[in-house]
Amino acid sequence: MTQFRQIRTDETALLDDFLYEAIFIPDGVSAPPKSIIENEDLQVYVRNFGKQADDRCLVAECDGKVVGAVWTRVMNDYGHIADGIPSLAMSLYKEYRNKGIGTALLEQMLQLLRKDGYKQVSLSVQKANYAVRMYRKAGFLVLNETDEDYIMMCNL
Repeated sequence: MTQFRQIRTDETALLDDFLYEAIFIPDGVSAPPKSIIENEDLQVYVRNFGKQADDRCLVAECDGKVVGAVWTRVMNDYGHIADGIPSLAMSLYKEYRNKGIGTALLEQMLQLLRKDGYKQVSLSVQKANYAVRMYRKAGFLVLNETDEDYIMMCNL
């Protein structure tokens, strides 16, 4: 049984793991070293998480273990579209993917953002990432694209 809840203050270090898990690695490509998350472009997602008023994070817990996270914050990241609009990041440990947990976790976050008065949320995702389908089903639309990535937005 999977439960969804807000992350506890003593669990925010887990976001480093989930940030690494959020890096899309196409088939046949070697995973980068874990130290990649120390890059400033990625640290913007997790550094001092919980200290900014717009920080939100929900986790999926199975049998007492946190197996996934979705988090948002207002930041100038890959998915940034405008000031005041939070960007979203999410991931699950590999063995918990393709079981509907991510879809349910995402929907919980969209509900939380609506409740908290946000009108939009954005994200960046590689075009080859299977999660694109999940984001589209959840109501995200492509605003912009590069050769490899989509910048997507959801009206809440």
